[in-house]
Amino acid sequence: MRILLVEDDPEIARFVLRGLKRETFAVDHAKNGEDGLHLALTENYDAAVVDIMLPRLDGISLIRKLREAGRNTPVIILSAKRSTEEKVEGLRSGSDDYLGKPFSFTELLARIQALIRRATGTPETTCLRVGDLHMDLLKREVTRSGRSIVLQPREFAFLEYLMRNAGRVVSKTMIIEHVWDYNFEPQTNIVEVSVSRLRNKIDRDFDKPMIHTIRGAGYVVKESV
Repeated sequence: MRILLVEDDPEIARFVLRGLKRETFAVDHAKNGEDGLHLALTENYDAAVVDIMLPRLDGISLIRKLREAGRNTPVIILSAKRSTEEKVEGLRSGSDDYLGKPFSFTELLARIQALIRRATGTPETTCLRVGDLHMDLLKREVTRSGRSIVLQPREFAFLEYLMRNAGRVVSKTMIIEHVWDYNFEPQTNIVEVSVSRLRNKIDRDFDKPMIHTIRGAGYVVKESV
């Protein structure tokens, strides 16, 4: 999953970036509202975390411009302003949630995950399952037919994205956008290399493959018939 963080406070930004990356999110960081709006309008994000008090363009204006442009990216506001009136203004601007500072990372993470589930229509669950392939999102564990499969953090994030889109073909561009950050060169072979590594772990010791290549279109996780 790919997150946009728009936050000018370096300490808070480091705190949130470190936590999200530890949870295997791909995160882009903008230090002011103008850069944040530019990224939000030109890149695809699963959710955005936006501070209100930003240089060059405040968070409320950023969100309004984003909605006026027809972008439905789920947005959670971070703000030291905690009054009811300020929360109402934030929500009326087009944000989906509001979290006051100071905050715990655990709560921020839970709210981001809830926004993504709501936006994608994913049921409230801590597990993903496709056939005999099972992923526990809380324990960060993957098994197939009960056999444990050890994945590196980025491999886990890649497989999670494929499993959340089970049965649907996802292109190389979509994978890069949602699993890696925007600094990756679109022509890189990182996706092909990662698919190969996943196949070695997910499919190699089983009769039926789960990860399929759709030539000219992308990749899909599904049960083989």
